[in-house]
Amino acid sequence: MYLPDSVLSLLVSDMSRPIILKSNAEIEVMAQANQIVAETLTMLKERIEPGVSTWQLDRWAEDYCRKCRSVPAFKGYRGFPGSLCVSLNEQVVHGIPSRKTILRDGDILSIDFGVKYKGYFGDSAITVPVGSISEEVENLLRVTEESLYKGISQARPGKRIDDISSAVQNHVEKYGYSVVRKFVGHGIGTDLHEAPEIPNYHRRKRTARILPGMALAIEPMINLGTHEVKVLKDGWTVITRDGKYSAHFEHSVAVTEGDPLILSDRRKNIEAKKVK
Repeated sequence: MYLPDSVLSLLVSDMSRPIILKSNAEIEVMAQANQIVAETLTMLKERIEPGVSTWQLDRWAEDYCRKCRSVPAFKGYRGFPGSLCVSLNEQVVHGIPSRKTILRDGDILSIDFGVKYKGYFGDSAITVPVGSISEEVENLLRVTEESLYKGISQARPGKRIDDISSAVQNHVEKYGYSVVRKFVGHGIGTDLHEAPEIPNYHRRKRTARILPGMALAIEPMINLGTHEVKVLKDGWTVITRDGKYSAHFEHSVAVTEGDPLILSDRRKNIEAKKVK
């Protein structure tokens, strides 16, 4: 269990912003929101192939989430023009959907998607190969997704946020990859981005203790080369500074008294799984 439904959301100090703990009822709504996200990403993954535009993927995503009586979380957020963040190859995050961006064999596409449903947000991301990709890039995707689950496994009462961060960093650096430092994971709930921040690298400072009722969006962004990135002239699209490929995976997770609960699990029609 997370928190009794009768208990109001608690505020736990995390630097300058409070961490809002969620009740059972709130976690249930967030699970519904995240399942819409999961279903959308599963649908898009099945439709990704050479010749498809990122604009078409964006249309499919928005149409599906609106059929589910939710709204795209990213569209209009601080002026972002799309429902999806679609980031191709060396693009790390915040790529803008476009009719001109046509997928080709050998590409990889990171898709970040969120919805707002009944007042709560869901958020998740995957990186998908287009056709056949090199073994080097395939390994990057595998290790990045593995690092996500390494991080999730630390989302337990008594641990600290830095335990999540260190688990991600230790795993990817073992394979010679680098962790993006400019962008981090976050809390999630009635706001898309809540406290605490969740970096994917160790910080030499005391971080918040993890408690039941926390809802966390954990999202490693991992590069083949340098961790350094830059933003393109569109003001949104982030690319690796050395032009090498980047991968991005994300889940929204609830902290329970026991195992972490993945709210955005992409398996259909079953209860969200717990991570051992």
